[in-house]
Amino acid sequence: MIEIEEAITQAHREEWARVVAAMAKRFGNLDMAEEASAEAFATAIVRWPVDGVPANPGAWLTTTAKRKAIDRIRRENKRDDKQKEAQILYSNDQSEPLEAIEDERLRLIFTCCHPALSMEARVALTLRMVGGLTMAEIARAFLVQETTMGQRITRAKAKIRVARIPYRTPSAEELPARVSGVLAVLFLVFNEGYLASGPDQDPIRPGLTGEAIRLTRLIRALLPDDGEVTGLLALMLLTEARRTARVSASGELVPLGEQDRGAWNAALIAEGHQLVRERLAADAAPGRYQILAAINAVHTSAKHVRDTDWSQVVALYDQLVRLDPSPVIALNRAVAVAEVDGPEVALATVDGLDDRLAGYHAYHATRAELLRRLGLSQKSRAAYDKAIELAGNIAETAYLTRRRDDLGAA
Repeated sequence: MIEIEEAITQAHREEWARVVAAMAKRFGNLDMAEEASAEAFATAIVRWPVDGVPANPGAWLTTTAKRKAIDRIRRENKRDDKQKEAQILYSNDQSEPLEAIEDERLRLIFTCCHPALSMEARVALTLRMVGGLTMAEIARAFLVQETTMGQRITRAKAKIRVARIPYRTPSAEELPARVSGVLAVLFLVFNEGYLASGPDQDPIRPGLTGEAIRLTRLIRALLPDDGEVTGLLALMLLTEARRTARVSASGELVPLGEQDRGAWNAALIAEGHQLVRERLAADAAPGRYQILAAINAVHTSAKHVRDTDWSQVVALYDQLVRLDPSPVIALNRAVAVAEVDGPEVALATVDGLDDRLAGYHAYHATRAELLRRLGLSQKSRAAYDKAIELAGNIAETAYLTRRRDDLGAA
């Protein structure tokens, strides 16, 4: 470890100024250049102890910093374009600022989440215009075809024009009516950052997760008594705490049960647990995000996967299914059921979701794991093949491919 630190220190001394200056000249933004360089050195701290110090540390840092800078610029450019589009689409002379929401991006999200639009339209439109997500990323989040999502967004824009829905920041009294749509947007943005859905992105996009957490903290300051706001913040923190253990040094997804729990962020876990306890003390019926946060609290309370209280996880999913009987929730519940009642019971539930989740890679990946545990290698391999075909994230693809190939030795 000392050799790694010395190599990074030496590279820092020799390369930092040159890398920052070169990127600032290329991209015209000194702050961004410094941030990208810092991210590159942070990556080196994590990667080099595992992969070894590269032959040319300076060149490695330069290349990594440039990639970080380009990714950041692409996101920001997309976001700015979509924000301008939103302002044009919602053109109205009576637009007025809302002092209660000082953050410009959060104000725009609240504005786009107009109650005259369906919840699905609010979320999709805001993800496109404000979040900077591509149509393909949004479609994957909704488990629909890209063309279908494009049509939905087009119809939402048309409704805005025909109904003359104004581009106006809501008053403080109007915030509670719009907050559910805003939370849905931030939840999907966070998910895209925690594990990107497409092959053309880094598996983990901390810029998105960090922004989603920042904006959720701002909403909590505006609506401190809203249990779902607190629940979403807790959920994000407990999930973000595991980010550095989520992908291996070789770029492969690491499932929850195999993660190095010592690498989890203890401060984020402590904060998330405190928020979950706060909601439990409120003695109010929990919403979707509060239950998801409680499930994550159970997972992050266990020092080892064998210590997980799976019965509690299943009980929480039972609550969640009553609030949100979606097939994805049912699929996640089945994973927990497998740990309590066995893979055969869980597989029966999963097979019953085929008509609704046939195009979802996680459905086939879950079936593959359950079939593996039942010793049905041939069927498991076929399920892995389908999951690999549908998976977009390169880290997930690498993990699923290894699991499938391991069946050959079974």
